[in-house]
Amino acid sequence: MQAEMSITALILEASFVVQLVMLMLLAFSVAGWMMIFQRRKVIQKASQDAIAFEDRFWSGVDLARLYQEISARAQNANGMEKLFYAGFKEFARLRNNTALTQPQVLEASYRAMRVVHSREVDGLESNLSLLATIGSISPYVGLFGTVWGIMNAFIGLGAVQQATLAMVAPGIAEALIATAMGLFAAIPAVIAYNRFAHRVEKVDNQYLNFMDELLAILQRQGSAPTKPAAAKAGEAS
Repeated sequence: MQAEMSITALILEASFVVQLVMLMLLAFSVAGWMMIFQRRKVIQKASQDAIAFEDRFWSGVDLARLYQEISARAQNANGMEKLFYAGFKEFARLRNNTALTQPQVLEASYRAMRVVHSREVDGLESNLSLLATIGSISPYVGLFGTVWGIMNAFIGLGAVQQATLAMVAPGIAEALIATAMGLFAAIPAVIAYNRFAHRVEKVDNQYLNFMDELLAILQRQGSAPTKPAAAKAGEAS
């Protein structure tokens, strides 16, 4: 009896529809865990890179020199480095343009940073919607499998004159496995989605705060006489 009621036996003896539901939920679970590990790595790296760059930025390094360092490896720049590179590049390019006022130059720099900011945040949020989808629909898919299995169990029960618990228990048990698999797929996905959404929001706030701070520094530099280093940075762009 124990062998007949084992989970493996129940899955193998389940109806085709219930097995299809279980296979779908297994695919959801595998995809969810893959996204969890991948997103965790990406978001953690973005947060660490932002902290490291802020430490470098506030260490007193000359901004023109920092710009040139990032420019030399612009293809490999990421996150906050890209924000700084885009904003300072636009500022250095337009700073000596006499046809533009200082607010116009700063606005152009801020727009350049906003474009990069939007792309970076979109990259961090990539596939989070898939986690949310898995977390929201998996219980319903599992419930569908459960309802279908129980329905078949009672249909079979109605075909006999004398019903016993032993006759209906396997059908109900195999149906409930679908619900369990749905929850197994959904719970980690929901937890991970909420966690990652919070961490992306924190990184996003770091980016926005940095953009405001850099704009304030560029505003002070724009009010000062043009520095040779800044001019060189403009030529390099």
